[in-house]
Amino acid sequence: MNLRRQLILSLLLLVVVVLSAAAVYRWMGGPEVTLLDAFYMAVITVSTVGYGEVVDTSAHPALRLFNIFFILFGIGIMLYVFSAATAFIVEGELNHIFRRRKMLKQIQGMHDHLIVCGAGETGSYLVRELLKTGNLFVVIDQDEERLERIRQLGAVPVLKGDGADEEILITARIQEARGLASVLPEDKDNLLVTVTARQLNPSLRIVARCAEARMVDKLLRAGANAAVSPNMIGGMRLASELIRPTVVSFLDIMLRDQAATMRVEEIAVGEGSPWIGKKLRQMDLHGRFELLPLAVRKPGGELKYNPRDDTALAGGDVLVVLGDVANTWKAREEAGIKTPHRAS
Repeated sequence: MNLRRQLILSLLLLVVVVLSAAAVYRWMGGPEVTLLDAFYMAVITVSTVGYGEVVDTSAHPALRLFNIFFILFGIGIMLYVFSAATAFIVEGELNHIFRRRKMLKQIQGMHDHLIVCGAGETGSYLVRELLKTGNLFVVIDQDEERLERIRQLGAVPVLKGDGADEEILITARIQEARGLASVLPEDKDNLLVTVTARQLNPSLRIVARCAEARMVDKLLRAGANAAVSPNMIGGMRLASELIRPTVVSFLDIMLRDQAATMRVEEIAVGEGSPWIGKKLRQMDLHGRFELLPLAVRKPGGELKYNPRDDTALAGGDVLVVLGDVANTWKAREEAGIKTPHRAS
């Protein structure tokens, strides 16, 4: 039984006992005993404060016997209430302190992670996807209820505070992070988070939610690498449902499949990678990792779709593949990408 439920149960039991005792005093005390007198008698008896008897029990042996029983039973009830209240306050606070210390220790060990500012509806969908794809991240929000809903999704480290607060971002180790998503409801808040984050980490990849189209340019000028408009994405989705329903169905099934986490992912070929100079045929991504190469992005931004088997990879290339996320992580490790802290 959790502490909250135990406290509520003890209080309900106390109320039932006091009301029952008041009914007995009212019934056995005689016509001169009012309802208020009976209730007052029950309260001072169960609390053992030592006031004089409001309801005279000297002439009623049965009532005096009930009073003895009620005092003994009431002491036990009050001890139960006090212990439940103390446990709720002390243990609840201790659990909160220990959980926060554990979370801060977990965050202090993070690097090359992601930061999510905003735990609303959009943020919750983002968190679900990051969990499914095995990414390491921390969530920041000012609302405790929203953070609690995020905790219920999995072992997610969270910080309560303003995502535009430098101290909060530093606590989230923004200098060691590789990306930040600002998904707050108001565009001006996302703009402020973007400016602050860019100042703290010039190399950080920042993606910001943008409700109004006129704010896209402002967010990009403020330092965001990309501004995502839910209205624009919704319109494109509607168009796709009209003209290419099979493709949309394929993507939906891929995203919702519980047996395997199939995604279109990217694998960066960094300097010093053992993949440099190798051809796709030699790497046999499909045979070894069950990954399907879809495109190769060159350092200048040029994209080569549906690359041939004799395509050789160079330093700075980014390989776009389709396959299971777990296999993609294995391929990344072989490509020389260090991923020692990956979310399970």
